[in-house]
This record gives sequence, structure tokens and C-alpha cells, in this order.
Amino acid sequence: MTPDQDLRAAAVNYLRQWEVRDYAAMRSLCTETAAVWHSDGSGDQPIDENMELLKKLAAGVETLRYDIVRQFQDGNEVLQQQVLHLTMTDGSRSDVHAAMYFRFDGGLIDRIEEYFNVVPLNESMPSSGSTEQH
Repeated sequence: MTPDQDLRAAAVNYLRQWEVRDYAAMRSLCTETAAVWHSDGSGDQPIDENMELLKKLAAGVETLRYDIVRQFQDGNEVLQQQVLHLTMTDGSRSDVHAAMYFRFDGGLIDRIEEYFNVVPLNESMPSSGSTEQH
């Protein structure tokens, strides 16, 4: 494997560890000072706080699975487009469409940025050809 393939694989491996809820393995892939940023306006979050948030989020999740749509790498940075498929314990389902940025330092994740949109799958969406008057 080339160094570029190693970093791309490490980014995917981080997500695969969340699929199986192995938080220790996830954490081991990150630097001590790693930070996570989400597009919700809350700013940077230390990696350990983010791990606690992921544990809480996973509590109501029956299954989660990532599909990596595409990946790009430039030096120590990996950018990928992905879809997270969630099935909740109540049976509801949703997809999280996201772009995720990983910056590496010494082969470990040092920064994560995630831009996302949640799409509920159990709700009917109005069609674009609706004849409703507004």
C-alpha cells in the first residue's frame, strides 16, 4: 500500500470502527489533540468529547453503515463524500449525506470536519409537481 492509500484507508477505518461501536479503536486512530468540527455552528470539539457524543447518538441506533461515494487526497488531507445509513431502535430510518475532511499528523487523524444533511426515509416528501396553492 502507498502512503496515500494508507491515509485513505485510515479515514475509512475510523468510520468502520463506529459502525461496530469500537470507540477505543476509533480513538487510537487520532492524535492526543485531535479536534472535530461539525456544520451545526457549535465550533471545534475535542476528540474525547466527540467520542462521548457518538456513544450517546449510537444508543438509539440499531444499525449504522457507511457508503463511501468518493475520496480525494492531497498530502496529509483526505476529503470524502459519504452516506451514513441509520436504522433506529424504533424502526425509523434516515440517511446522513455528508462530506468529511480528515487531516493527518504522523499517520493519525488530527482534525475532522463534517458537513452533513439528514434525510428521513420513512416520511413522504412532497413532489416537485405538487398542484397545491400557497
